[in-house]
Amino acid sequence: MPAISIKGNKMPESPIRKLAPFAEEAKRKGRKVYHLNIGQPDIPTPKVALDAIRNFNMEVVEYSHSAGIESYRKKLAGYYKGIGVDIDYTQLMITTGGSEAILFGLMSCFNPGDEVIVPEPFYANYYGFAISAGVEVVPVTSTIEDGFALPSIDEFKKVITSKTRGIIICNPNNPTGYLYSKEELEQIRDIVKEYDLYLFSDEVYREFCYDGKEHFSAMNLKGIEQNVVMMDSVSKRYSSCGSRIGALVTRNQQVLDAALKFAQARLSPPTFGQVAGEASLDTPPEYFEEVYKEYIERRNYMVDALNKIEGVDCPLPGGAFYTITHLPVDDADKFSQWLLSDFEYKNATVMLAPASGFYASPGLGKQEVRIAYVLKIEDLKEAMKCLEEALKVYPGKTK
Repeated sequence: MPAISIKGNKMPESPIRKLAPFAEEAKRKGRKVYHLNIGQPDIPTPKVALDAIRNFNMEVVEYSHSAGIESYRKKLAGYYKGIGVDIDYTQLMITTGGSEAILFGLMSCFNPGDEVIVPEPFYANYYGFAISAGVEVVPVTSTIEDGFALPSIDEFKKVITSKTRGIIICNPNNPTGYLYSKEELEQIRDIVKEYDLYLFSDEVYREFCYDGKEHFSAMNLKGIEQNVVMMDSVSKRYSSCGSRIGALVTRNQQVLDAALKFAQARLSPPTFGQVAGEASLDTPPEYFEEVYKEYIERRNYMVDALNKIEGVDCPLPGGAFYTITHLPVDDADKFSQWLLSDFEYKNATVMLAPASGFYASPGLGKQEVRIAYVLKIEDLKEAMKCLEEALKVYPGKTK
């Protein structure tokens, strides 16, 4: 039998999805599974987006331009200008989800063997896309004791080598929920400028910033305008994950030209997703006001409930809708699987994402899980009760 590729062997399983077979088996047994493992909001997709798809009247579903439908790109550029990011529609391209923006960016900016620094824990798919592009991920570790704040600049400088070509950040952060301040971003800017690196900024959760804090875009960092590549998506902002529409945004024309060649090879992003994405830009402000209130309520309830459980430590996220939480267990991977295969409370259980998959450093995250507060309060209450009861009886509980 022929062997599979080195990349195929190195490609990690998704920490978010790898327990799906156990969840499916639990459901076959008739158990209710509360999904806190994945960032799939239960917030309704804006009506304007759904209506645009329902009213689609083209007789032929054609390929679009490889960079995306021009009217959508122009409208999206207007959205960015409205939030203070001054770019032209020719400085962005529409991608098949934010995922493709990350992959095209990596393949356009880095050579196989190049290194990119990423604060960990990080969005697990950065690692997978880096492997796909032949790029080595070099972690700098943030800790739960500091609420997952940006590691010190000295920690970044310690790992810079002749192969270092860039830094990736996610702001607000998935999986920690940490919101980087303007001052922290300016510290990264100084490193990027000193070593002439690329800065990849994943700003998918821009709208989800709490407690009076505001999002500062890396696109507005002075002095590195040609170094910044921003990734974006409609998935979370408009609760439209299945639309599979994202964007790659940069003022660096060479990066855009290279990315467009990769985009041409895959022909075009999905038409119906673009139709929904363009229409979503007309979503009324009241939608976001309601969503904001809902996530604040969910966050406050869940963090408070978690920290009331003996041995649990959950920092207060400043943005997004995730938190990395410490649990009093011997192994969070084993615990998360046990929840699905061996535990039930009132015929229900909880699905979590073990945090080990969000770290590149071996051994880290062993007692941590990522929890997404994407369910309505009533479901969160049941899920937290399940988790509390599970921790009382888990055989591998620690003090």
